[in-house]
Amino acid sequence: MKAFVGVFALALGTVSSVFGVIVLGLGLKKRDERMLELGRRFVFGVLAAAVLAFLAMEWALLSHDFSLEYVYENNARATPLLYTIAGLWANLEGSIILWALVLAGYLAFAARRFRDRSTDPLVAWATLVGLAVALFFFALMLGPANPFKTLSPTPSDGLGPNPLLQNHPLMAIHPPMLYLGYVGFTLPFSFAIAALATGRFGEGWLADIRRATLIAWGFLTVGIILGGWWSYEVLGWGGYWAWDPVENASLLPWLTGTAFIHSVIVQERRGMLRVWNLSLVIATFSLTILGTFLTRSGVLDSVHSFTESPIGPWLLSFLAVVAAVGIGLIAWRGDRLRAPGRIDSPVSRESAFLGNNLIFAALAFVVLLGTVYPLLAEALQGRQLSVGEPYFNRMTTPLGLVLLFLMAVAPALPWRAASGEVLQRRLLVPAWIGGLTMVVALLLGTNGITDSVTFGLAAFALAGIARQMVVGARAQGRANGVAWPAATLRAIRSNPRLYGGLIVHTGIVLIAIALVASSSYSTRREVRLTRDNTVNVSGYSLTYLGSRITDTKQKVTVHARIRVERDGDALGVLTPAISSFPGRTSGIGTPAVKTGIVRDLYLTLVSSPTERERVTVGVQVNSMIVWLWIGGGVVALGTLVALMPSLRRRSQRDPLGADDAEPRVLEGASA
Repeated sequence: MKAFVGVFALALGTVSSVFGVIVLGLGLKKRDERMLELGRRFVFGVLAAAVLAFLAMEWALLSHDFSLEYVYENNARATPLLYTIAGLWANLEGSIILWALVLAGYLAFAARRFRDRSTDPLVAWATLVGLAVALFFFALMLGPANPFKTLSPTPSDGLGPNPLLQNHPLMAIHPPMLYLGYVGFTLPFSFAIAALATGRFGEGWLADIRRATLIAWGFLTVGIILGGWWSYEVLGWGGYWAWDPVENASLLPWLTGTAFIHSVIVQERRGMLRVWNLSLVIATFSLTILGTFLTRSGVLDSVHSFTESPIGPWLLSFLAVVAAVGIGLIAWRGDRLRAPGRIDSPVSRESAFLGNNLIFAALAFVVLLGTVYPLLAEALQGRQLSVGEPYFNRMTTPLGLVLLFLMAVAPALPWRAASGEVLQRRLLVPAWIGGLTMVVALLLGTNGITDSVTFGLAAFALAGIARQMVVGARAQGRANGVAWPAATLRAIRSNPRLYGGLIVHTGIVLIAIALVASSSYSTRREVRLTRDNTVNVSGYSLTYLGSRITDTKQKVTVHARIRVERDGDALGVLTPAISSFPGRTSGIGTPAVKTGIVRDLYLTLVSSPTERERVTVGVQVNSMIVWLWIGGGVVALGTLVALMPSLRRRSQRDPLGADDAEPRVLEGASA
């Protein structure tokens, strides 16, 4: 029954996508408004099909219907409820159901949002492109990645999810957030193709998809941060980012998407960078498909990737079509894409944004090269190569420092050209704060000039952000006769895109500080303990109190109980553990983490307790890890603020005056 419902849903989605593409294509060719309106309605058929497929698979998982091969391989009767629900995206076929559901939701949102413009050729073309993308993913599920394949005879129990995917609640949150980001970039891609197809290269199509782009970018940012948190809490190596190829696959569209959010400001304000923006949108969507290929084709050996599957050629073919169509349309429309504006001065906001974009593009190239080069070498030469963390750190660090500098400077620069007086008024105090911070960091003994420069630039950026917030609040206070707290809130509500961008920048700076501190100022040791024995590591006293075993239907877990003290204060008992899952040959470690504002104590079991009550424990003291998660939360808050409706209409002049006029649009988030 469930298999029938699921296959029916996939067929309904495929048929709805096909008919939607055909009807919209004919309506555009014949300029028939009734056909265009009818074509839009097929989007809701796709949404209904995706919801039905999703519910059918969840029904099968929750009822433990092991007649479905997917349920048998990714569920068991002992699997807890949360991981049973999350089992839908625990493997290839189910994850594509989630992809199709999110895509259908975005398409339905766009169809509803532009229902009064359904006969507009730009909207019709965008809907057609979105339905074509949906058709590809429904065809995948009907073909090589069918999640509703059946088994006969029906097994009495399933294999259960990968142990790593049922060991932390973040598994239920992290993948959907990434999908909401990945798939969300389909809308800007669809409108970019529509703009090229219709020849409407003004700024109208940007206004149509601005909010959708920011929403997708925000979800992808949160998804990446949650992925780092999951890695830190689950994998037991004490880190959060290893330049794993699948991690890089999520970072690549984030880099190009961030570049687009910045450069779109220049096009809206000055009418420049049209080709660049179209190229960034197409590149971002293409990189989401590349990421899907890396994650789901089995070409990579990664904890994040799924097993080998036959969909690799399908995804590569689709990627080739997307790239060819995008590049071909840009080449076809090249003569009409010339922008009317130009950069008047190298010391201007548009010049800084262009530099920002070039750095993001360089970062994307560096990460892409390090990710795919080993694959190309193996495919073309049969050699197995590895590009590791040293390459990525060496290549990305200087680019990251330049981005921090631009993030501090760009928002303070005026459009067109900056005078020395304006630069001095806006940048002198933040620059002094940054310079003093750098000197203090050197005197305190930072690990090299790079760390000192990073802390100085971070202080420079934060001081510049604080200055802009204060100036805006003062202006609102003078204009409305309100006190500082109310003036600040009114300033944010009067221009949420500007101040949302500043909040996003604050979060990114916090993340940059945490990245440097956690990588440079951490301690790692292995200690052997016997019962009631105490050791000291970096100021922490660790006393082994013995072990205990918990036995459930899901797993058997051995816990080591370790009392922690610091400076005579008891911090509690931490219990790093190793779990054994039925049918799995190796145990899965679970670290115990004592989180603090300045440092984390991170304990792992290197070996299980012996009969003589001896245990080997990995001890790490990691600096400022929590600020990664706090910074991610600040970025999410800034994104929400930027999406708020403004209390006032945009004007050509800001209340602060010509010299202090702030940007009218969100300034994005630099890394």
